[in-house]
Amino acid sequence: MTEQERINFKAKKFLVLLFVIASFMLFAGLTSGFIVYTGGSVDRGLKIILPQAFKLSTLLIVLSSITMHMAYLSAKRLQLKQQKMYLLLTMGFGIGFFVLQLSAWQTLISQGIYFVNPNASQSFIYVFTGAHLVHVFAGLMMVLAAWLGGVKNIPQANNLFRLETASIFWHFIDILWIYLYVFLLLNQ
Repeated sequence: MTEQERINFKAKKFLVLLFVIASFMLFAGLTSGFIVYTGGSVDRGLKIILPQAFKLSTLLIVLSSITMHMAYLSAKRLQLKQQKMYLLLTMGFGIGFFVLQLSAWQTLISQGIYFVNPNASQSFIYVFTGAHLVHVFAGLMMVLAAWLGGVKNIPQANNLFRLETASIFWHFIDILWIYLYVFLLLNQ
């Protein structure tokens, strides 16, 4: 790898880290907004039982982080067949997570909990999960790019870089969901 490629990789990795920090700030602001809105008032609380789909989707996203890490380890060991398999599993778990989140929305709607309603704290559920789903979609695109790199047999340095940046972002998405889920559980 040339010195210029190394510099380019560092700059791109730094951009991913900046995006992670910006995303963290977005969700910190959203959860702070929820806390300020409810202000400890029972009348403004969620007053709902969270859909079971949230629990199952949490399991899927944790499994996806494990398979993402296995893909990265496989790439480091030059086990490209296993790398591609683990990336496909990661995408499958990620898509399953996405579908379960939409199912949770359907459950909320069937309970009469809509995005626009008099209790804005209930609207926050849609805001939290919707913003998170946008991040999951972006993460899936990064995982797909890493998988395509493995399929196209790109140079190993590029392959590892794609996996490393996708892995950083994917693990962030996982941790972010666990934070959001626990936050919602504590506030239901």
